[in-house]
Amino acid sequence: MKGLLALGIVFIVIVIGNTAIVAQTDMKPPVPKKVPKVLKIHGYEVTDNYAWMRDRNTPKDAAIVDYLTEENKYVETFMGQHKSFVASLYKEMLGRIKQSDLSVPTRIGEYWYFNKTEESKQYATYLRSKAKDGSASEVLLDVNEMAKPYKFYSVGAFEVSDDGNMLAFSTDTTGYRQYTLQFKNLKTGEILPIKIERVTSTEWSGDGKYFFYAQEDAVSKRNDKIFRHKVGSTEADVLVYEEKDPLFGVGIGRSRDKKMMFMGSGAATMNEYRYLPADNPTGEWKMVAPRTENHEYTATFDRGEFYILTNKNAENFKVVKAPLNDPSEKNWADYIAHNPAIKIDNISFFKDYAVVSEVENGLEYLKVMDLKTRRASVRIPTDENVYTMGLGGNPEYDTPSIHYNYSSMISPNTTYEFDLKSRQSAVLKQQEIPSGHNKNKYDTTRVWIASRDGVKVPVSLIMKKGTKLDGKAPMLLYAYGSYGNSMTPNFSTARLSLVDRGMIYAIAHIRGGSELGEKWRQNGRMYKKMNTFHDFIDSAKGLIKMGYTSSDRLVI
Repeated sequence: MKGLLALGIVFIVIVIGNTAIVAQTDMKPPVPKKVPKVLKIHGYEVTDNYAWMRDRNTPKDAAIVDYLTEENKYVETFMGQHKSFVASLYKEMLGRIKQSDLSVPTRIGEYWYFNKTEESKQYATYLRSKAKDGSASEVLLDVNEMAKPYKFYSVGAFEVSDDGNMLAFSTDTTGYRQYTLQFKNLKTGEILPIKIERVTSTEWSGDGKYFFYAQEDAVSKRNDKIFRHKVGSTEADVLVYEEKDPLFGVGIGRSRDKKMMFMGSGAATMNEYRYLPADNPTGEWKMVAPRTENHEYTATFDRGEFYILTNKNAENFKVVKAPLNDPSEKNWADYIAHNPAIKIDNISFFKDYAVVSEVENGLEYLKVMDLKTRRASVRIPTDENVYTMGLGGNPEYDTPSIHYNYSSMISPNTTYEFDLKSRQSAVLKQQEIPSGHNKNKYDTTRVWIASRDGVKVPVSLIMKKGTKLDGKAPMLLYAYGSYGNSMTPNFSTARLSLVDRGMIYAIAHIRGGSELGEKWRQNGRMYKKMNTFHDFIDSAKGLIKMGYTSSDRLVI
């Protein structure tokens, strides 16, 4: 050891489970130069020593390229010490992925639509069949063939017209989410010559003659315009709406009964919607409710009335309904009252039913309402105490059943079919783990840890069954806590490679997300943003105190 130290070479032995990894730690990472630049932001002066890295010019500053090259060399040298272990992990993780697979078919009109992946092929194939079992299927998009000329390829929009004769799809070949819209005649197989650049959200008109799309700005990537395109025509597309406010972005959609189109414009804390009957695509768009500060809402349409999910005097949102002739706020009437303990995330209408997506005490629920018989509403039951669930793809309005997705940190992703009349669930498809998976080898739980202001933060964990809480287990603690995004305790095959080696994986559901409702989000943003970081730090301290890990074995 003295000889090694004399040579200035230090190694660290990392033990994960029964695997020992020896890593050289005397390596010196590249250090970027400091070039102080004083920035004036909201009346404050801030010194940024690394502003020189923000070179937006082309070609890039040579100093930036040189530094990034050194960083890459550093990583390659460090990871080069672990090639055999990395190869072993890769093989192990790959063994948990079913490379040849079919998605759950989704009915749209008289067809069932599904995707197929095949081993050794990078992309999925899009198909449809008149039979639910996929027999006698027709290929709609062979993405592997389409991608051959490009280094990168991604399919975005996939929208079939109501009559099933036309397909609108978009593709990105840049890796920068710049999608180009195209049309395919599904009766002839012809892809129309027109291409429309930088398309985001999309929607067909009811008659299939027109197609609406949102387009992003070439520089800012903000969705600022909505156009109407006449399919098969060379006429210039009609600009339907342009959003001038740089804080807002636009989108387009249609109600599930296909009778009403909606055009939304939203910012971080407010939005507004316009509507247009889908059978009158060239008509005049009308306003549901104009934007006002801190008012967030979404609108849909069913049975001749508007249904609006709103936070107006309802922090956790409520559902109101409004008449077709005038859906403005003065005509709003409560449909589902506000509940301060339950956040309503969404309401989805079907012919005889409605499904409400709710969040209570950090867990997701699906509540089914029978609109025909008016029998008592029911939540779809779950078998575990820590899980994630949500509605699946359910484009059909007149349907006897719905699909929903479910998983937990130990239960693979599963798609269920829920019979709306009998209120029974049946498994349609569960994620297959080719190398095998036994959920009984693991424990998953949720603990509540007090942050420094006394607020209790939920933390979801997965570990090997029998793990001792003596502070000796290594732990990876993950969190996000921004933009209202909830970090759900879902299933991950890659995560199992850590857990199988004795590591505990934890997700701290810190403020800034929406796991505990709208107040949870609001108390982790703006002037209360420090709560996000305090929650994370105090969650780590709490887990150490409870014996799940120790400070020298915690990875974040």
